[in-house]
Amino acid sequence: MTPPPGAHLPRFRALDGLRLVGALAVLTTHVGFESGAALEGRFAGLLSRLDVGVALFFVVSGFLLFRPHAMAHLQGHHRPRPAAYLVRRAARILPVLWLVVAAAWLLVREDAPVGDYLAHAFLVQIYVGTPQTVGLTQLWSLCTEVAFYLALPVVAALACRGPRDRRWVRRMSVAGGVLLLVGPAWMAVVTVLGQSQARLWLPGFVGWFGLGMLLAVWHAARTTGVLPAGRLDRLAAYPGTVWGLAAALFVLASTPVAGPLDLAEPTPLQAATKSLLYAVIGALVVLPTVLAVPPAPEPTAVRALSGRVGVGLGLISYGVFAYHVVILELVSRGLGLATFEGGFWQRWLLTAALAVSVAALSYVVVERPVMRRVRTMPSLGRRRPSPSATHSDAATPSHTPA
Repeated sequence: MTPPPGAHLPRFRALDGLRLVGALAVLTTHVGFESGAALEGRFAGLLSRLDVGVALFFVVSGFLLFRPHAMAHLQGHHRPRPAAYLVRRAARILPVLWLVVAAAWLLVREDAPVGDYLAHAFLVQIYVGTPQTVGLTQLWSLCTEVAFYLALPVVAALACRGPRDRRWVRRMSVAGGVLLLVGPAWMAVVTVLGQSQARLWLPGFVGWFGLGMLLAVWHAARTTGVLPAGRLDRLAAYPGTVWGLAAALFVLASTPVAGPLDLAEPTPLQAATKSLLYAVIGALVVLPTVLAVPPAPEPTAVRALSGRVGVGLGLISYGVFAYHVVILELVSRGLGLATFEGGFWQRWLLTAALAVSVAALSYVVVERPVMRRVRTMPSLGRRRPSPSATHSDAATPSHTPA
């Protein structure tokens, strides 16, 4: 009998390490902007474009959250239940979100009204025009990610239909290619229309999530035997080559081709180019970490990300992302440094050390207990497999949502 989704769960441990890389990239670009180092100087372009860490988050989310749907479809299982999935997502993000909003209101509040903090607490600030509240500016991307969370059950219900063979994989590949173009097109159009706020909305990032979903389709097809080993499998042995290509594209993105380094408005072409470059960079960075299909071993470079330190720090990456802007503001005030007044390394070292410490405490005291409680709720148990399953493979794994 085919095991239910959830049996023999793969951990994709290297993705935990990548989450930390993404969080530190976002932290570094914010320190660069606050100190002025991301606006002028030899490394300004590179520092400015480290917001590419958001692309890593979105590709990883697309992969991890769509893969259970892809596996269920190819094996004939019931797909994950939307209610249980949404409760788990809420339990993962809301406690820390509310702590961060409270910390910003109590510790670094300036002249923002209470309504701005409430907008952030309910993740609607990018829709009501208040995304620049001190200490909370990074949370725009969490709004976009939550929009993806809400859309995913509907998207999966529409996508996971029809044949359970290579025809479905080809169909999903075409859909992924279309999504890859939708994001840049959206960015160009809203820039032409002067709707800069709309550049933060989900349509501008569907290509980033879509590439992660496409990786999930590929991995599920390989795991279930729908696809044989091919060129992507051969790439698994050479992550350095793939990451080198990602680095080259990142350097390209650090030039004016992807827009200005400051908050000036990009041209429509620059906005579209940045969106496309970030999508490809994110996919290339994630690609080697999910390529190895058991029993194939992970490459050495990927195993480095999946070691004990990488996984441990990856578990607190959400906290690092969430808390670091409040901490950066407090550090800057403590050092007596105004915005654009230098002190990059002082700010970075203190902010990174404090963010990791606070995130670790938050994970132990708040996040882990909440998630454990949610996982033990009887109403959130997993479904049994459908009797119509067509791919029987006792070793086939699924994946718990990130």
